[in-house]
Order: sequence, then C-alpha cells, then structure tokens
Amino acid sequence: MRIATRLTDRLRLRHPIISAPMGFAAGGALAGAVSTAGGLGLIGGGYGDSDWLAKEFKRSGNRPVGCGFITWSLARNPGLLDQALDRNPRAIFLSFGDPEPFASSVRAAGVPLICQVQSLDDARRALDVGADVVVAQGAEAGGHGEKRATFTFVPEVVDLVRQRGSDALVCAAGGVADGRGLAAALMLGADGVVMGSRFWASSEALVHPNLHRSALAASGDDTVRTSVMDIARRLDWPSRFTLRVRKNAFTESWHGHEADLLADIGTQSSRYRDAWANGDPATAAVMVGEAAGLIHDIEPAGDILLRTVSEAVAVLQNATSRLLVDDPLTPGH
Repeated sequence: MRIATRLTDRLRLRHPIISAPMGFAAGGALAGAVSTAGGLGLIGGGYGDSDWLAKEFKRSGNRPVGCGFITWSLARNPGLLDQALDRNPRAIFLSFGDPEPFASSVRAAGVPLICQVQSLDDARRALDVGADVVVAQGAEAGGHGEKRATFTFVPEVVDLVRQRGSDALVCAAGGVADGRGLAAALMLGADGVVMGSRFWASSEALVHPNLHRSALAASGDDTVRTSVMDIARRLDWPSRFTLRVRKNAFTESWHGHEADLLADIGTQSSRYRDAWANGDPATAAVMVGEAAGLIHDIEPAGDILLRTVSEAVAVLQNATSRLLVDDPLTPGH
C-alpha cells in the first residue's frame, strides 16, 4: 500500500514522508530507518560539528539519506555543505536563513534542494534560488519556527507556487504526527509532509529516555514557544525564531524574564548543560510540538512511517465514501 504523489515520483520515494533534520536528534540511524521504510530520512547537520556529521553519515550505512542544515549556522562553517555533498545525499534541506549562498552548490551537484520556510517572503526567496521542494512550516512544529499556522500557511504557499508558474513541490510541516495529518496535508495541496516530533519520539532518535518519557506524558497544551532554551545554550538564534518545547520548571522560571536569565547566564548555562547530559526534563528541552498529544509510544521509525501511510489511506478512502453528490441547483441542497 502506498500513496503516490509528485514528491514520491521526483525524489524516488515509496511514501510522501520526510523526516525532519532535527538537531541533536536526527542522526544516521533515524535517517536510515526512514529511508529504508520508503520515505526520505534526513540527518540533522546541527551547529557545525564535522566529526559528528561524518559519524552519522557512516551510521546511516549505504541507505539513501539526505542532510539538513540551519542556514545561518552553516554560513559560519560552509565546508560542512561540501562534506555532505561528497556523500551523494538524496537531498539537502536548508532552513532558518537565506538559502542563496548555498543553493548554487547544491544544484551544481545535481542534488535536490529543499528549503523550509516560515513566511510567504521566505517562500518567494526559496523559489527565487531554485528550490525543488518548499516546506511550509507552521508554528505547531516542535523545535524552531515562527508564527504561521500550518492549516492556512500550506495552501497559501501552494497558491504562490502556482502563481509563479513554478514546478516546485510543496510539503507541509508542523503538527503532522499520524495519517490524519498526512491526509489533511494532501487535501491542502501539499505533495507530502515533513514530520519532526513523531520521529523525535522514535527508538532510533538520539534522545535521552527521560526526555522521551516526558514527551509521552504531554499534550499540545503543555508546549510553549520560547527563547530561554537558546539563551541557556548560548545559541545566537535570530530573534524571529523561537523554540517550541514542553513546558517545564526552567521555562516557567525564565520565560518572560529573559533579561534576568542573561544576567545569570554563567550559572544557568552550566546548569542547563548538566541537565541535558543527564536527561533532566525539568530543565533540559523536550523538543516536541503541539502534536505531543498524538504521540503515545516510542516506536521504530519504520513502523511509524508505515502506520502513518496506512492510516492516511483509510482516512482518504473513508472520506470519499461519505461524499453525497446532489444537484447543486436543487433548492435545499
């Protein structure tokens, strides 16, 4: 059973699902498992660690995986892109900054370019630089993002692509964690989805078990968009992007009190590093989005992907069977 779309055709996939290149979580094992199951698995290039990237590509084996980068961070170490391109990746995924400095290298290598966007201006820029896939990310997403909601943002990007006469594909991201989300994205005009939180909660993800347990106990109401984790980690994120995480004692103490956190950054940064190393969910970031309430188990990524497709097929078939076609000119119908 499969769902064929333009995404599956162009990227040679069996299923229209891409795993998000989540920093610190999406390593080679996760990317490889998603690709083996018929989707596109992406390694998260993170914040510029060449040795880590080499290790995770090795862990992916010979499976056809891609790689994602935080664009403003990649600008500080552009050699990482060459390192990834040398591995003949299935795709390169860029987000959270201007893709233009890197787009020509990706295209020259004959590798599909995926650009994740958070606004229509971002989408226009992605099309200008020749993105093959534009990922419309809604604020429901875990990890970094901005303000738009997936349900309205995706069709606006779809319309923009059509208005521009582009053949770029569109994927939906943010809040997609099961077959209902995949089916909804396809109905909005997307060619596929990028799933983050659901694969973050997989057995292959590089996530401490304590943080996994914390995520399973959460609902979407338990998440918040905040900058305090980035401040504690001393990561200089652009101000437009915040991080969606599960609320915990750390966010409750410092969200809304960022200036006080900065004033005590030496102590709090050290405290955060220790909490991250020990998997302490009261302080460390549990990076799940509003889809947290749809996640109930830590499972192999391949099982998650195949069940998502099966659920989507059932949802779409059921929706078709419930249609009642009446004469639109008949009064009362």
